[in-house]
Amino acid sequence: MTDLGKRRWVTSLEVAQLAGVSRSAVSRCFTPGASIAEETRWRVMEAAEQLGYRPNAIARGLNTQRSGLIGIVVADVGNPFYARLVEALAIEIQGRGKAPLVFAAKEAGAADALLPELLSFQVDGVLVTSATLSLRVTRLYDAARTPIVLLDRMAEDDEDVAGDISADNVAGAAMIADLFAETGRRRPAFIAGLENTSTSRDRATGFIAGLSRHGLDLVGRDVGQYDYAGGQAAARRLLGASERPDAIFCANDEMALAVLDVARSEFGLSVPQDLSVAGFDNAAPGALAAYSLTTVDQDIERMAHEAVGMLERWLQTGRQSSPLRLPCRLVRRATTL
Repeated sequence: MTDLGKRRWVTSLEVAQLAGVSRSAVSRCFTPGASIAEETRWRVMEAAEQLGYRPNAIARGLNTQRSGLIGIVVADVGNPFYARLVEALAIEIQGRGKAPLVFAAKEAGAADALLPELLSFQVDGVLVTSATLSLRVTRLYDAARTPIVLLDRMAEDDEDVAGDISADNVAGAAMIADLFAETGRRRPAFIAGLENTSTSRDRATGFIAGLSRHGLDLVGRDVGQYDYAGGQAAARRLLGASERPDAIFCANDEMALAVLDVARSEFGLSVPQDLSVAGFDNAAPGALAAYSLTTVDQDIERMAHEAVGMLERWLQTGRQSSPLRLPCRLVRRATTL
């Protein structure tokens, strides 16, 4: 049995000596993208495997002044959409030879407390998913020359960030308005997420503008806080109103699933005959046969790719990236006619 108390780390010099190459050749072999002859790489890897060598990422960071760590701050890890987004970001970061460091906030406003702590880990940059940042935090990162990229929301005027990326929420919501109108719905309603988020505002804007083009107005509007319980409460208020809607668009899928459950179990409504329901995000639970939810799909893999690219661009050039809005796709299922 190995005596862990007497464990000794193998050095790059020992690998170089066994492989008959320079120490810098060993370093290049373990540096993503570095140029090295294939025969030299083979000799180094053979020696490293024989000795049990693993490169020291901390020591490499001291030499390059880069830790190789990319922070991810997620405000609602229980939301299936954000779980998928964090997974896609981690895969993208690892594919570029870096390591993700994930911090979970309990709510969107809690990111302010986490971001200063992330700086203590010497992260090269931070990806923030749908959280509101204060001017104090963005200035702190600017002073540390550590870039922030926002995902699934737009940067506000006072947020000095390296870039922001989201789906084209306005166009995506307009697709739902078109679908409701084209299938004969005349009493549409909307359930917003969080009032202070750009995603919810943009989805409301796109939906209302789309309805207007068909000569339709909202008969009801409520707020569901982007979660299941909030969606349930909003559904009860809307469906219990004197003018009951015949179609409800929710700013995310989690609220839409709550609307479906309340409509069927508490009001005895048939979906989609009595009520059409649509969400936004294309989260996995909505595809289950029990729900078969009509929704709007965001290209999560591309969003992750572009976001990490924005960080790398800032690290290489110090330049901000222009805001990016990615096209959405309507996913039509059984909850609409």
